[in-house]
Amino acid sequence: MTNKAITKKVSVKGQLVLPSEFRKQLNINSGDEVSVSLNDNEEIVIKKVPTQLDWHNLIKDIPTETVDIDKDGHYDKTKAPNFAKWMEEG
Repeated sequence: MTNKAITKKVSVKGQLVLPSEFRKQLNINSGDEVSVSLNDNEEIVIKKVPTQLDWHNLIKDIPTETVDIDKDGHYDKTKAPNFAKWMEEG
């Protein structure tokens, strides 16, 4: 991402329009939420708030498996190989 600045005018109501170039680059669409903050350098920082679809796309390929743990805290490593790997390697 390039550090490009675009000058915009603030409306009487204190509003401004995000440049379409930035909206396209960040995939910001009508109805999406953004967070607005002021950093220590007194700069306004605008960030896109991830949508449910953004989160879905982020985690959709993460493998899932059911881990059945018995009353003694044991599980079958062959039925939950990813969990077993995680338990052994951290």
